[in-house]
Amino acid sequence: MGTPEALTLDLDDTLLDPSDLGAAIEETCVVVAAASGSFSVEKLRLANALVWERLWPEFQMDWTLGRMSGNELTHAVWRQTLSACGADDPELAEMAARTHLGAYQRSLRLYPDARILLDAAAAVALPIALITNGASDTQREKLRALNIEGAFGAVVISGELGVAKPDARVFEVALRAIGTVGRVAWHVGDSLGSDVAGANAAGLTSVWLNRAGHIRPRHAATPAVEIRSLGEIAENFRA
Repeated sequence: MGTPEALTLDLDDTLLDPSDLGAAIEETCVVVAAASGSFSVEKLRLANALVWERLWPEFQMDWTLGRMSGNELTHAVWRQTLSACGADDPELAEMAARTHLGAYQRSLRLYPDARILLDAAAAVALPIALITNGASDTQREKLRALNIEGAFGAVVISGELGVAKPDARVFEVALRAIGTVGRVAWHVGDSLGSDVAGANAAGLTSVWLNRAGHIRPRHAATPAVEIRSLGEIAENFRA
């Protein structure tokens, strides 16, 4: 596999394990249903899922490029969720959004191999940057909750830059910030469309983190390296 001279890393589904995030919605539904006394947890859960499914395609790019904050998105979703349940109550919607944001932060977890890689990179003083798509407040709050903001020489967030992966400019900003260029830097991420395609376009060595062992679609971007665990990279620093 070789050893990179610098790393750029994706956040969501690469370092951040999403498996507990649904618990935040469940907790919010329980709290809000109890506060309202007029609809069930199940009704609220279903309404939230339908509202999210409808709103996300509409708001995704605004959130990704920083035209809508994560806080604004959360409030919009819960206002419409409650409206769908027949509760046009601004105070209840505010409580729902506040409850969800708090529960979401408490649910955040790193994959175990993410900590292993970050520690291994730090031990050899490897230049490392984070490149993530999303609103500034959402992504910064994740980093603070996970206590990993200080692990990176640079943090590049699409919502702060106004440009998102797979645009090569995002990667170029990160490379300049950590003082490296070209294929000596590896970009690691789970998305073929955002991470692999973007890294290829920017001239980095693309590393596809394929935890589940999916078959790469025929017309998808081709990674230079495919791994099943971040520990495979960390092992290189111990050799």
